Amino acid sequence: MNGTIRLMAPLVAALAVAACSGGSQGVPTAGASQTQASIAAIARHIPQWKVMNQAHEACPQVYAQPTCLALTARSTGPSPLVAGLAPADLEAAYKLPITQGSGQIVAIVDAYDNPNIVSDLAAYRTQFNLGTANFTKYNQNGDTSGFPSGSTGWGTEEDLDVDMVSAACPKCTIYLIEANGADTTDLETAEDTAVNKLGAKIVSNSWICYGDDFCGDNNFYSHFSSSGVVYLAASGDLGYDANGAPEAGSSVVSIGGTQLVKSGSGYSESVWSGAGGGCSNNGSGTGITKPTWQTDPSCTYRTDSDVSSEAGCSPGVAEYDTYGNGGWIVECGTSAASPLNAAVFALAGNQSSVNAGEHFWQLHRHPRLRALHNIKVGNDGSCGGSYLCTAGTHQFHTYAGPIGWGSPKGDKAY
Repeated sequence: MNGTIRLMAPLVAALAVAACSGGSQGVPTAGASQTQASIAAIARHIPQWKVMNQAHEACPQVYAQPTCLALTARSTGPSPLVAGLAPADLEAAYKLPITQGSGQIVAIVDAYDNPNIVSDLAAYRTQFNLGTANFTKYNQNGDTSGFPSGSTGWGTEEDLDVDMVSAACPKCTIYLIEANGADTTDLETAEDTAVNKLGAKIVSNSWICYGDDFCGDNNFYSHFSSSGVVYLAASGDLGYDANGAPEAGSSVVSIGGTQLVKSGSGYSESVWSGAGGGCSNNGSGTGITKPTWQTDPSCTYRTDSDVSSEAGCSPGVAEYDTYGNGGWIVECGTSAASPLNAAVFALAGNQSSVNAGEHFWQLHRHPRLRALHNIKVGNDGSCGGSYLCTAGTHQFHTYAGPIGWGSPKGDKAY
């Protein structure tokens, strides 16, 4: 079954659509016609996880403006007997050197406040013997007080983000920067604060502006371009060709999604059907200028994603959230993959020399196969069997849009 199916007309009519514009990174300014074409390319299908009722969105899904990407697959209540993948699963599947990472800062940018995040994070780490977190919460201006109003949906996202960094890099320092709201300007301010005021060199973003590669701001990527900083962003949960800022930017590492499954003492991975990926033009005829380090043949614009990890809902990952939920829940979506990959960058400690996703694209075959899991099965939609939505085609080496070049096998590719 394809990862997406066509939307019925009443649901299309109900989608929130906002006009927006773009124009940096060598891309012509987008008018209303481009915006409509971009959103039409996204709105033509429903992801498989929604069709199969596997999860529901933590945040309202809007287009051309920021929305968080956390998906709640299951609530398990206050019991510590969780059903999702635990840190030990992620550490084993991805061969993570979790004794590394001390002193490395992973910054997370989200919107609104989660007033319970300190106690929620402590409960998660206690349950899985991860030790006490080195964690600080800031507002968008870099203060440790005067936080924005709360949002249970974004609060679920924030718990997921800090849990995934903790799972992959228990020794990392975690900064959470809370923007005043789900507004482009506020999130840009938080992005700048993470780097310019707080000194973070790794910044994870688990939100997207579906259908708009510039999130309504011609200068959007000026907030994602500091030298020596690795910016990561989730590729979205609506499947093939559902792109958007910030993940579509050539200065950002676009993070796709896999379905990780445990079998006995081993693990297997396939493409997660909801993972974003494809060609950054969203079917609109214009898009992010292709970076020089991308040479794949079927997209004349920026191709995403670059790399991936667990995002699937069957199973998802364990999370502890008492603000929007009753305790232990199971979460999924590429918003789980972005902070996990951010933590792998921290484990490697090479962020000062990283240029977005370039290194993944320039790895030679043998080093790539040693450092990344080669995912050969699955797709995130219908694209005529192209590598842009289908794994294992070998049309462009081992690359596939939904999962990029693969998932971590240690930290050597980072």
